[in-house]
Amino acid sequence: MINIRRGTIDDLPQVHALIKELAVYEKAPDEVTNTVEDMKWDGFGENPIFKFFVAEGEEGIIGIALYYIGYSTWKGKMLFLEDLIVTERLRRGGIGKMLFNAVAREAKEIGAKRMRWQVLDWNEPAIGFYKKIGADISSEWFNCTFNEEQIKTYTTD
Repeated sequence: MINIRRGTIDDLPQVHALIKELAVYEKAPDEVTNTVEDMKWDGFGENPIFKFFVAEGEEGIIGIALYYIGYSTWKGKMLFLEDLIVTERLRRGGIGKMLFNAVAREAKEIGAKRMRWQVLDWNEPAIGFYKKIGADISSEWFNCTFNEEQIKTYTTD
């Protein structure tokens, strides 16, 4: 029996463990610099900037869908699904779809004009899932990123 519910501050240690598990799956285990303390402040502090749903089974949290609200200059309010994670041994059992559905319902409830997420080009199971549910997968847009060091050293002159 899987229960999908809104995440709480007490869930963050298990959520963080799933994030680290995803980083290993995505071949970037050393890239996670976010901490449970960071997540407490960013998700439950004075100005929360993300929310999440959890999938909970007998052994605790086995999946998460972390999202935040953004704004499109062309469309207006949008929901960005940052990560959809199901612990590796339980993938392909419908838990990801349950989490995705919870986020899609949230997008409807808040009146989002767009829902957006990313998928790595080699993640064929996820790409297959997104195609199956009718998502548009764009090859037009490139992701641009500054890491923490680039932000610090960028000159605005």
